[in-house]
Amino acid sequence: MIHYHGTPITPVAALAEMAGRHFCVSHAAPQDVSRVHMIGQSVMLDNGAFSAWKSGKATNWTGFYEWCDPWLDYPTTWAVIPDVIDAGTQEQDALLREWPHSHKGAPVWHMDEPMHRLLRLCDEWPKVCIGSTAEYATVLSEAWCRRMDEAWNELSKRHKRLPWVHMLRGMQLSGKHWPLASVDSTDIARNHHLPHQSPRKMADRWDGAQCPGKWETRPEQMEL
Repeated sequence: MIHYHGTPITPVAALAEMAGRHFCVSHAAPQDVSRVHMIGQSVMLDNGAFSAWKSGKATNWTGFYEWCDPWLDYPTTWAVIPDVIDAGTQEQDALLREWPHSHKGAPVWHMDEPMHRLLRLCDEWPKVCIGSTAEYATVLSEAWCRRMDEAWNELSKRHKRLPWVHMLRGMQLSGKHWPLASVDSTDIARNHHLPHQSPRKMADRWDGAQCPGKWETRPEQMEL
């Protein structure tokens, strides 16, 4: 599992302490994008949809496409394809068709969407992201875990070698039983200043927690 550490991380000295890690930069807060490409192993470019959804602000997808373009020249940089949280699948698929950067992007499957869409996306794209929704807003709640188990049961039926699945804002799933390829979070950016914490110490703890490589099919609980 790769752990993408969200930015901005301030001051610059704190960011420098994390040289050699993997980073996530959001279009909503892009100020560290140049620095992390100089010091990081790989970079994930987030489309800022979650920040826009939380704030109620409009998105500028053309601006996002243009911002991504030069950074996607780096072989280890990839981007989250624009999505709209709590929108229908037709709107999500329309955004996929507009994406101009080919395989350098990863689409988002939202947990309230049909399972067949997740399977289709994993057939068509090298990476797929999973995002929580209002219905599954509480990560690790009973409903959330039940839906995740269902998703991995279906993926394991279709793929002998599981596809690359990234959990958006999923760092807390490090070490859990779902075989995720990567996760991200802004935990270090928000909390490295707390007593007895440091960017390096926190990154060591997260990066050392891994998920299994295979999925053991789990019984699915039916909702009453």
